[in-house]
Amino acid sequence: MTDAATLTDPLPLAQRLIRCASVTPADAGAQDVLADALDALGFTVHRLPFGTTPNLYARLGTGAPHFCFAGHTDVVPAGEGWRHDPFGGVVEDGILYGRGACDMKGAVAAFVAGVAQARIAGMLPGSVSLLITGDEEGPATDGTVRVLDWMRDHGEVPDFCLVGEPTNPDALGEVIKIGRRGSLSATVTVHGVQGHVAYPHRADNPIHRLIGLLQAMLAERLDEGTRWFEPSGLQITTVDVGNPAGNVIPPAATAKFNIRYNDSHDAVSLKAWIAGMVAAHAPDAKVLVHVTGDSFLTEPGPRIASLARAVAEVFGTTPRLDTGGGTSDARFITALCPVAEFGLVGASMHMTDERTSVADLRALAAGYCAVLGRFQS
Repeated sequence: MTDAATLTDPLPLAQRLIRCASVTPADAGAQDVLADALDALGFTVHRLPFGTTPNLYARLGTGAPHFCFAGHTDVVPAGEGWRHDPFGGVVEDGILYGRGACDMKGAVAAFVAGVAQARIAGMLPGSVSLLITGDEEGPATDGTVRVLDWMRDHGEVPDFCLVGEPTNPDALGEVIKIGRRGSLSATVTVHGVQGHVAYPHRADNPIHRLIGLLQAMLAERLDEGTRWFEPSGLQITTVDVGNPAGNVIPPAATAKFNIRYNDSHDAVSLKAWIAGMVAAHAPDAKVLVHVTGDSFLTEPGPRIASLARAVAEVFGTTPRLDTGGGTSDARFITALCPVAEFGLVGASMHMTDERTSVADLRALAAGYCAVLGRFQS
């Protein structure tokens, strides 16, 4: 069993979590390690496996206000070329190395340490909970979204949630995320008629129509941005023909693209825009669309201001409120309660030699403690 007195320092717990090779969808004991620590602090822990995905929801206290920390124990594959074992949790010259050090086992350990520190200082709000999934880096179908359904069904609705994703570009205290752009991915396949390049009148080159479609889409500016969001943008990720011959017009051509979009749009409006562009430039094309999530925004108010003051108090800088970057599980949590994100420096996330300084890890725990103290009423 974990000694509760040691949990005020996030480093040992972060090391134990990193030593679990929990590459999605594996758990490798990571949630057992976390549950043991939460038990030691007096949390009521609910293990919530859905499908093959391990999830955990734990709550300390029953009163209001109810503050929730959210995050994940799964990580992306390590890859090659590490200076240390990616699942070793090695500390060298004040730097903690390991897959998940900043994204986001370090922050999960800081959640626990922050609660332990706040409890000792008498700074806990009415109740504190942790929502932890093992499926954030994967398809995200049986993770946070399923736990949120369980929470809603059981009356576990927080007043505010803080996700521990690594929001800071270079130094702690720089950025609080108060929203995220939406993400839509599409695959467009244009069919033609195969033939000899010397006799194009006998064929129908699908590449020409696909290029025309892509050029038209890139030329049209989706919007100028909004108060809290940068302009929406389309990026082509691949164009595939699979044609090994230089004298053959291929029978089909495929392109994939992604749109990161602000609150000027939603999935329905963008699907309609894509359909209109296809109808104009490649009317017989087949289109498949996958939406990861629409954009969302937690409007700045008293809770966001309180979070920003706590960050400024601990790190000595006023954080910027931001909505950039990729998606996170906050896109699901926003349907249950107000949500923001604040975590470690993310410069090395998903990279070889992922790392965080021990000083930053401990400072983040102190920051989370300060946040809890400001959430007491």
